Amino acid sequence: MANFKEGFLWGGAIAANQCEGGYKEGGKGLSVSDMVKGGTHSEPRIFTPTIDEAQYYPSHEAVDFYHRFKEDIALFGEMGFKVFRMSIAWSRIFPNGDDEQPNEEGLQYYDQVFDELRKYGIEPLVTLSHYEIPYNLVTKYNGFASRKTIDFFVRYAETVMTRYQNKVKYWLTFNEINIGVLNAGGLLSMGILHEGTREMFNPIDDPQIRFQGLHNQFVASAKAVIAGHKINPEFKIGCMIAHMTMYPHTCNPSDVLLCQHRDQIMNSFCGDVQVRGTYPGFIQRHFRENGISIAFGDDDEAILKAGVVDYYTFSYYMTSCVSHESGKEFTAGNLMNGIKNPYLQASDWGWQIDPVGLRYTLNQLHDRYGIPLMVVENGLGADDTIDQSGNIHDDYRIDYLRRHVQEMDEAIADGVNLIGYTMWGCIDLVSAQTGEMKKRYGFIYVDKDNAGEGTLERKRKDSFYWYKKLIASNGDEL
Repeated sequence: MANFKEGFLWGGAIAANQCEGGYKEGGKGLSVSDMVKGGTHSEPRIFTPTIDEAQYYPSHEAVDFYHRFKEDIALFGEMGFKVFRMSIAWSRIFPNGDDEQPNEEGLQYYDQVFDELRKYGIEPLVTLSHYEIPYNLVTKYNGFASRKTIDFFVRYAETVMTRYQNKVKYWLTFNEINIGVLNAGGLLSMGILHEGTREMFNPIDDPQIRFQGLHNQFVASAKAVIAGHKINPEFKIGCMIAHMTMYPHTCNPSDVLLCQHRDQIMNSFCGDVQVRGTYPGFIQRHFRENGISIAFGDDDEAILKAGVVDYYTFSYYMTSCVSHESGKEFTAGNLMNGIKNPYLQASDWGWQIDPVGLRYTLNQLHDRYGIPLMVVENGLGADDTIDQSGNIHDDYRIDYLRRHVQEMDEAIADGVNLIGYTMWGCIDLVSAQTGEMKKRYGFIYVDKDNAGEGTLERKRKDSFYWYKKLIASNGDEL
């Protein structure tokens, strides 16, 4: 008998910039993701200051959820989803980001999406900003490097929270906000653009400006939490962290201490600010030693304290190791790489598979924060193929998911307050890091290739039927 409580939120997750498409339809403005050309497993994604119509930009059509949401939601309903994590495209509501009035056509679009979800009894879990800051805020204000962007975000948050106050209960402010501690987060998450930037995930960087931008995001998030609770006290508003679980490579105390430090900076810093409402001591030392000084507004400390989140969500795909010695073999990962763990296998894209690490992570987070937890991204990117009978046999994905669900079950038995699980890329989508379609996550196959060619036809994979049984049994039937 599984330990998942009645009402556990089983579902799937997508993001507008990787699924929606319709990048110029319905009054939508350009987002930073619309300015990124497709890459490959070995070639980086290239940011372009203007759109080159001769080039392929994966987000422009993506998998066309914009036009096909009824078909896709019907498939989610067939699987029995209890919850569906999605993002609202900020530039679909405020095309320029600093507009005085919202775009009514964009608001109506999401009304339709939420109404369709309700038809199937699916609870929306809405991320307000998932790597899709309006491009005008990048060029005009340098994104969250400016405190003015705080006000633009809060206006946007208040607009959609007011509009959908009776349709959406669960909200997240910023996707993987802790990417802001890495140089990759400057442009992708915060819209901070330095001259000469070419690679989306390796932009020209200034840590002082980036950490100030991250502070401004913290304030924007806290203000949105405060505003949301006033709009509807029943709202549950959470944070979202890209959890980079790490182990010391050896029991050498130098490895252990370095691993602890990196875990603090990468994972705990942002979680502490958003759950506890204060900057932890270890980040103060990090700032001192790296010449970083954060400018606080007069009320920022009080705002951060008042705007703490109701629950903590995170992405978990893999783990890596940390060593104080150089010359170790590295492995790929979500947003950052690490030292290879000899005890683990890896996916086709080099991400190490570590289900036990999810239990370890859940226990760590429960002990640190003591608030409800939700795994909102977890999945296996693989090159799925269709056989001669038109079937997609993805036993490797089922095995990956089964083992992670088993470890979630163990974590609940450990006493962890886990309330939900939304598998990442429940329908095939554009990879954020590589721009590929070949790197597939979904229970649902979408006929489209890395060059953007295909019919966009949807097909159920074997994992579709497996997940349907899992949900129906509330985790019992693995």
